[in-house]
Amino acid sequence: MNRRNHSYTLLQATQDSPTLARLTGLVAESAARLQSIEALIPVALRSAVRAGPIEGTVWCLILDNNAIASKIRQLLPALESHLRAKGWEISAIRLKVQTPDATR
Repeated sequence: MNRRNHSYTLLQATQDSPTLARLTGLVAESAARLQSIEALIPVALRSAVRAGPIEGTVWCLILDNNAIASKIRQLLPALESHLRAKGWEISAIRLKVQTPDATR
């Protein structure tokens, strides 16, 4: 009996699974939101801000430390307004400070 191994790309696998397709879409949307607001974030802070998960109308930004969170917190009204103007339904942006991995 001849058995053929079929290989799939990651994109094909995610498209074949509704759950993975939804997650892939959320990741792409989160990245697009970050790209949209990037110009509003001071250049020195941009590398410390990463796109996080989307949960309904709440979007999360992942930040490197508390100092960055404090600065970004001041920008939240402008960021939220900008995203709404671009057509994203957003009620709030949540900030999460990434804690260092304890195993490192």
